[in-house]
Amino acid sequence: MELSEINFRDPYVLPDKDMYYMYGTTVFMGKADNFVCYKSADLKSWEGPVEIFRRPESFWADQCYWAPECYAYDGRYFFLTTMGSENRKKGIQIMTCDSPDGRYAPVGSGPVTPEEWTCIDGTLYWENNTPYLIFSHSFEDGEESAICGMPLNEKLTGPAGAVFKMFEAREAPWARPCPWSKEEFGIDGEIYLADGPCLYRTARGSLLMIWSSWGEHGYTVGIARSTDGTVHGAWEQQAEPLFKEGGGHGMIFNDQEGKTYYILHTPNEPSMERPKLYELLEKDDTVVLK
Repeated sequence: MELSEINFRDPYVLPDKDMYYMYGTTVFMGKADNFVCYKSADLKSWEGPVEIFRRPESFWADQCYWAPECYAYDGRYFFLTTMGSENRKKGIQIMTCDSPDGRYAPVGSGPVTPEEWTCIDGTLYWENNTPYLIFSHSFEDGEESAICGMPLNEKLTGPAGAVFKMFEAREAPWARPCPWSKEEFGIDGEIYLADGPCLYRTARGSLLMIWSSWGEHGYTVGIARSTDGTVHGAWEQQAEPLFKEGGGHGMIFNDQEGKTYYILHTPNEPSMERPKLYELLEKDDTVVLK
């Protein structure tokens, strides 16, 4: 099948050996019990779905199976995803397997993010040989929605330091309050969304974060830049979004020929979402979509 035939939110592509493996969100609202992946040799024709996780009866999470990502690391594959339940706040669960499309088993007894926080959309980034989990601290906790970071141990099984705030959603000049916060979450006032982080180092050495929020035309992708080139630096928001046509939560990868791509979902309507692939180009020490 073609990419446009796959109903995925939050698409993530793992290039591995001669194949590409794509993971995503299939159930946005309500109960969920599994994850699947698709695979392709050329980014055009895709096979699947292949089930890679089925919720055990005693497993803690049964909803909000969102934004999965997969990494080849230390001879294994690590799968991290948002999960939640009625009895426990959403958090980032890590799983592992010995193949990219095998059956993943949970690591530990629950999320690696703080139990008292609502955390979504985790991504991994290595800096000075330290793995960092970058994620969104959701406005559902009654605070400003913010992108945060936390160092992990070298085995990716738990925290190795304190959580730190990177920036708040409202800092972006293009960001707008979410019009659905009252209807979906019962929250009054101006609520800003921050989710879908993805980090990228430019050829000149600048560290960028591609992330998503709400803009003038709906779901929007913007760019932030670390002022000192590290995850701990202050972050400046680029005035113009990267994508503002009603889509978002993407990631960056390189194909087998070395081309760089950004994949996101659009439109942002439940059951209508499709992965869309753009070549990503560097221009004036930032990135643009070709």
